[in-house]
Amino acid sequence: MAVLLVDGGQARLRRRRLTERLRIWLERGESEGGRGFWLRDAATGDALGWNDERLTAAGARVIAVAGSTYRSDALQDGAFEPGQPLALVAEPENEYDPKAIAVWDAERRLQAGYVPGDVAKELTLPLQAVSLWEWRDAGRRVGLRVLIAPPTVWIGRPRGEP
Repeated sequence: MAVLLVDGGQARLRRRRLTERLRIWLERGESEGGRGFWLRDAATGDALGWNDERLTAAGARVIAVAGSTYRSDALQDGAFEPGQPLALVAEPENEYDPKAIAVWDAERRLQAGYVPGDVAKELTLPLQAVSLWEWRDAGRRVGLRVLIAPPTVWIGRPRGEP
């Protein structure tokens, strides 16, 4: 990328290599039965689909939380509203899957469910996680999508969001 620098009244052109760090902006959105945040590339303003190759290249992904139907009451807590930070907790002693990763609220009071097993086996903690999208039925949260990304990915939240 070419950058024009003005120094001492003289203009000079210098090439500068920009970082490859992915920067994601969360943009509030709604669709039938769901609400939360769409993703945008903060550098370009381009929309990012949940399966976008730029997410994959940066080690980020959007997942549907598995097992949330077993934790329906916990899922209603405000800690799981879209935009809220979440905690990912490895469960190496899990009798069903030693590579299991649980999805908890940021304070680790309530568990929403798990990262799907096929995804969990590919992940290495620590990772950041943000509640991205919720589905509602009869006024209750019935499903949750989460953005998971390595610490090198910048996730910008709208003003007034946590």
